[in-house]
Amino acid sequence: MSASDPNSSIFLKEIKEKINKYAYSGGRDTVEEHQEKGGDCSVDVAFQYLTYFEENDEQLEKIRQDYSSGAMLSGEIKKILIEKLTRVVLGHQTSKKSITEDIVRGFMTPRQLVFDF
Repeated sequence: MSASDPNSSIFLKEIKEKINKYAYSGGRDTVEEHQEKGGDCSVDVAFQYLTYFEENDEQLEKIRQDYSSGAMLSGEIKKILIEKLTRVVLGHQTSKKSITEDIVRGFMTPRQLVFDF
């Protein structure tokens, strides 16, 4: 991802804007039609991301059922994803602060590989 292309990376402050603006929705054209026919999880980008970030399979299945039945709207599923991604990014930022030069040096130091066949 390139920082010079604003659409190629997601920064913490831009998560909400980018998901709401660019994430293709499997929802219908109107709220009424969506509530009647439900959304298509197989093409909904927010749901596809949730399959990677939602650790609770039961919760993911409930989201799928609610969205497919029309009980949950596209904005609601995007909101769930935004909250999940924000937590992941904050976790990475927090972890990154604890990395020292010694830790990096330990990973980057060449060492003899030992294969025990």
